Amino acid sequence: MQRVLTVSAGPTHSFSKALRPRIDLIAGEGVAGDAHCGMTVKHRSRVAVDPTKPNLRQVHLIHHELFAELAAAGFSVRPGDLGENLLTEGVDLLNLPRGARLMLGAGAVIEITGLRNPCNQLNAFQPGLMEALVWRAGDGTLIRKAGVMAVVLQGGPVQPGDLIEVTLPQGPHERLERV
Repeated sequence: MQRVLTVSAGPTHSFSKALRPRIDLIAGEGVAGDAHCGMTVKHRSRVAVDPTKPNLRQVHLIHHELFAELAAAGFSVRPGDLGENLLTEGVDLLNLPRGARLMLGAGAVIEITGLRNPCNQLNAFQPGLMEALVWRAGDGTLIRKAGVMAVVLQGGPVQPGDLIEVTLPQGPHERLERV
């Protein structure tokens, strides 16, 4: 079953986000009341470079299966700890193509824009966590496992237990890159 397990939001640029009973997605902006909500970039490092760029990081999703993998490696990570807005189950987020659409619950729709590019704040949260989420494969390819980012196409409420319906884009599929 593909579903939303938890939803989180935070009004400040802090590392973790508070769990909520529901979040409201706003078309073209993101999660209502979240620090990253807006049509233009909100992440501090990106604002410093060019605050007029479009916000491709309106919603952050992480797959629940990652938490089990991290626990097996000795890390203690709970929902909301890594700053995600949506914790999902049963969706292979990291292997979705760019442009995949996820219908959440009764009608909210988001479009996957790329991979989350994690930062060293992960190691401040728990030493070694950055290396557990980003490393180089044997062929030199950089592997990022800290979730995916999306934009909101159609707003609406999202809450734990909501089903997720995935629609893949037409034509050739583009692999996710960092955004």
